[in-house]
Amino acid sequence: MCAKLTERIKRLRSVTALALALLLVAAAQGCGGQPSGSNSGKVTLILGAYTTPREAYGKAILPAFQKYWKEKTGQEVEFQESYQASGAQARAVVGGFEADVVALSLEADVERIAEAGLITHDWKAKPHRGMASTSIVVIAVRPGNPKGVRDWPDLAKRGLNVLTPDPKTSGGAQWNINAIYGAALRGFAGVAKDDPAAARQFLKSVFRNVSIMDKGARESITNYEKGVGDVAVTYENEVLVGRQSGQKYEYITPRSTILIENPVALVDQHVDQHGVREVAEGFINFLWEKEAQRAYAKYGLRPVDQEVAEEVRAQFPAVEDLWGVEFLGGWGRIAKEIYGPGGAYTKVFEELHTAK
Repeated sequence: MCAKLTERIKRLRSVTALALALLLVAAAQGCGGQPSGSNSGKVTLILGAYTTPREAYGKAILPAFQKYWKEKTGQEVEFQESYQASGAQARAVVGGFEADVVALSLEADVERIAEAGLITHDWKAKPHRGMASTSIVVIAVRPGNPKGVRDWPDLAKRGLNVLTPDPKTSGGAQWNINAIYGAALRGFAGVAKDDPAAARQFLKSVFRNVSIMDKGARESITNYEKGVGDVAVTYENEVLVGRQSGQKYEYITPRSTILIENPVALVDQHVDQHGVREVAEGFINFLWEKEAQRAYAKYGLRPVDQEVAEEVRAQFPAVEDLWGVEFLGGWGRIAKEIYGPGGAYTKVFEELHTAK
């Protein structure tokens, strides 16, 4: 009798252990999507992006990838999207926001996430050094350009109300400042060429006309659409998307302006934690496919794929003097010489606010 009872207890324990194991597997799948390599069911990707390309991703790229991935693997992809100013988004990820993929305004914001240990691979090894789209810094003006703004020097006119975001939170704001300061150094702002002191003074004369600095480029252009300001320094694609939605403003392409390069990267710690590396890598790679590159162009961003760029060349005005961050020494030097203690913009900000 005792022997039979012992055998029944052993069988019961085995069944219980198996049931418990199956329960744990089901729970893990529910919390972290599909196990690595699985092509069935649904998987969730969390996208943390800067505000400007919201329409490109939400209306075109994400639906296109969902269709592509379903046809390729049979797996359905659900996106959770977060859009905010690039610097704020980077700080959110470092602070605990579990984005699987980040699509930000500038390289320095992705590097901030890497320095926190969340991105462990060489994200610049991807095509185009990890840059998925480009744009340029332009000047938005009211219909008919009533203030007669033609180039950077006009932004220094007394009484002009200029909008640009806050560089403490906005990648777009840093691109704007870099563009103005760099154009002055290159001799396109009415001041001496290759003279940092003169370039800083010109930057100060422009920011003397700035009274409102929103947290992001989208917030800044939205204020402009509400009638605030005479001109807005912004991404070219912000103006183009606004015009698609019925806004009547125009834009001026400065003779000299900076090439904006927008990076994307997989966040290693989060994709492994969520068990979604395969689909995250698939999504990142999809961004350089022609379908995605055409979607960027549709919503005002300049594609990095040269064939697509040639297809849409007539859509984007040529720039007389187009240059990149390398002219200013790269992001490391920019962080120190423009935004660091004693940097060009830092001094301008301190002088203007001390004067007030």
